[in-house]
Amino acid sequence: MRKNTYVQYYGKMDNYIKIFKALSDTTRLKIMWLLINIDEKICVSEIVDVLEEYQYNVSRHLRILKGAQLINEVKEGKWVFYYLSPMKDEFGELVQQAIHSIPDSEMTNEMMKCKKRLTMRENGIDTLDDNV
Repeated sequence: MRKNTYVQYYGKMDNYIKIFKALSDTTRLKIMWLLINIDEKICVSEIVDVLEEYQYNVSRHLRILKGAQLINEVKEGKWVFYYLSPMKDEFGELVQQAIHSIPDSEMTNEMMKCKKRLTMRENGIDTLDDNV
C-alpha cells in the first residue's frame, strides 16, 4: 500500500471510529436523536431542560459530537445553536438513518419535553435562560 493511500485509508477509518465513539454514550445518542427528529437547531439550555442534565455535561457532550463532525454550531447574538452537520457521504447518511430508526417510544418523554420547550421561544430565541 502506498503512503498516500495508507494515510487516506486510515484517516477515514479514524473518522469512522470518532463517530462510533461519539455515539456510544446515551446522552449523546439522545441529543443526536432529538436533532434528527425535531429537524431544528437547539441551544444548550433547551437540551439541559429536555434531558435533565447539568449544563456542563451537555456542553461536554456537544463538544464531542462536534469533534466527530456530527453537529455544527451557529452563534446568533449571545446564543449558540446546535444543528446536524450535513452528511457528505453514504456512511454519514446511514448513521443518521440508524439513529432516526430508534423507535419513538424510546424517546417519548424527551420528545414531549422538547416540543413544549421549543414553543417557549420568541422569534426563534430561547427566552427562559438569559445566562447561557
